[in-house]
Amino acid sequence: MKYIRIICLFIMLFSASGCKKWLDVNTDPATPQTSRAEFYLAPIIARMAMSTAQDYRDAQFKFTQGIMAQTSLNVFERHGFAASDVGGMMWRFVYIDAGLNLEDMLTKGNEQGAFGLVGIGYAIKAWGFQFLTDSHGPIILDEAYKDQLTFGYQDQPEVYAKVREWCQLALVNLNKTDVGDYSTILRNNDFLFQGDRDKWKKFVYAILAQQYSHLTNKPEFASKYADSVVKYADLSFASAAEDAAISFNGNTSADANPNSVLGGYLSATTTGRIGQPIVNYLTGGVRGVPPTSPTSSIDPRLTRMINPMVTTSTATNGVYRGVVATKGDVPTTKTIPSVYGSAVNTASAPYPGKYLFGQGTSTVDKPKYLLFSYAQMQFAKAEALFIKGDKAGAYTAYRNGITGHMNFVNLYGLNGVIKAPAITSAEITAYMASSEVAQSAGDLTIADIMGQKYIAQWGWAGQEQWCDMRKYHYDPLVFKQFKPLESSEFYPTTVGKYAYRIRPRYNSEYLWNRAELERLGAYEDDYTTKETWFSLP
Repeated sequence: MKYIRIICLFIMLFSASGCKKWLDVNTDPATPQTSRAEFYLAPIIARMAMSTAQDYRDAQFKFTQGIMAQTSLNVFERHGFAASDVGGMMWRFVYIDAGLNLEDMLTKGNEQGAFGLVGIGYAIKAWGFQFLTDSHGPIILDEAYKDQLTFGYQDQPEVYAKVREWCQLALVNLNKTDVGDYSTILRNNDFLFQGDRDKWKKFVYAILAQQYSHLTNKPEFASKYADSVVKYADLSFASAAEDAAISFNGNTSADANPNSVLGGYLSATTTGRIGQPIVNYLTGGVRGVPPTSPTSSIDPRLTRMINPMVTTSTATNGVYRGVVATKGDVPTTKTIPSVYGSAVNTASAPYPGKYLFGQGTSTVDKPKYLLFSYAQMQFAKAEALFIKGDKAGAYTAYRNGITGHMNFVNLYGLNGVIKAPAITSAEITAYMASSEVAQSAGDLTIADIMGQKYIAQWGWAGQEQWCDMRKYHYDPLVFKQFKPLESSEFYPTTVGKYAYRIRPRYNSEYLWNRAELERLGAYEDDYTTKETWFSLP
């Protein structure tokens, strides 16, 4: 009874003083539970880079044979999938890292009259869900962020429609006048476009152009969707100088571009090996047959984008070579260079970095992290016009894409302790007149367009490259340097089948949302090989 009386007295005192004084521990301004709308933006944009970089490293770069593993028989190079959260970082971004933070930013932005910020928020939301559905197929849509324990999934047609709706809301808000002056606040928190609303509109148009470009297998593409690709590509970036590129301080590994040497996501000594397809494309393989041991190329991008083989910790032998899918590097020599540059065998070496993978510190050029590019949009436009039958228009966009990527290399791809020289006008002219570039509209093929797009997207646009390869069902006649896997090279549970989707995030979905995953068939061994809606007819 003594203890009961003490408990009762405690309850009376607690009630008398009020719950707020005892339990509301977040009224301290030094430890806020929420924030002003604009303060969410910078960390969300940072996570856009970090989340995509992790998924690319583990999955998309492997599926497309862009950046490979040092060891042989990598699970993802074999188009299998490990039962883990590998490949699930964008899932975490959409539902957790951005998640309710982004929803709060939208709500408070509206309350504050910060409509430019609201427009940016809807643009990021549209981008995130578009990326997520193209990785996973069915995802959580209408039930996202609801206070419940299990969540229903919806398929791509509904997600695509919702993305278009959010894109329109982004444009509406970006065209509104703020209540008050948010220009300085936006500029200080927006590490993508520094508060430039016109560039955010172009970002939205790029989302729409890319979405419609995924639908090439639909019967109405040539008569309907191709025009949408062209329309939105034209409304998006006008040159490489407008590309969607995230800036990082690069003072420490914590605030560095994730793909830079300092960021280290590509793990110079284990997984970040140059794949053989990009070597072949850059040394004569777009339209011809690349040499066995190339040491030079008419394509000026070769020496700016990748390094030749390593013979010692600091020297090269001048021959360019990459990892062949599922084969890894030669175990005893490890001569295939990392994307981080020379000295690939010495973990402690100060990798100088190259192309988009530079050192990333405050003392040298800081590599930017790309989300969309002008060249990418031009190749999407060329593909759409080619399928529609407008070969002349396709040819113009195709050549714009090639020169646009040359400018891209000069703007974003000359990082590192030892800075590569800019590609000159004379080098561009010589390449454009070479046998590697179609010299007329009548000579243009879809393999020309998609081969050049592979070069332009290598090293940064892993998701879109994977979308391209799935649209064409990994056709080696379209992607001439993709190595078709032999039966023995496929993962045991997916023999003869290429990957078309990534499993939902393991720890959140397979542990807590089992009934819904069973409905989708996501427990089947070959679930990852089932096509998603966008690539089906």
